[in-house]
Amino acid sequence: MTTEKQNIMNRLKRIEGQLKGIQRMLDNEACCVDVLIQIAAVKAAVNKVGTLIFENHAKECLTSSEDTRPKDEVIEDLMKVLISFIK
Repeated sequence: MTTEKQNIMNRLKRIEGQLKGIQRMLDNEACCVDVLIQIAAVKAAVNKVGTLIFENHAKECLTSSEDTRPKDEVIEDLMKVLISFIK
C-alpha cells in the first residue's frame, strides 16, 4: 500500500471514529453546540480527504504516459472533476 493511500485510509478511520463519537454524544444527550462542533470537524476532515484524493488524481492524470489525449483535454477533464468535487 502506498504512503498516500495509507494516509487516506488512516484519515477515513479517524473520521469513522469521530462519527461514532457523535452518535455517542447524541445517545448521551450532549449539548447541541458540542455536537455541531464535532459535525463541523467531520466535514473538514472529509473535505481534506477529498482534497488529498483529488491531488493524487491530478498528479496521476498530468504525469501519466498512458493517456495519449492532448494535455488540454486532460486538463479539461480534470477541471470537471474539480468542479463536481467542490459543489
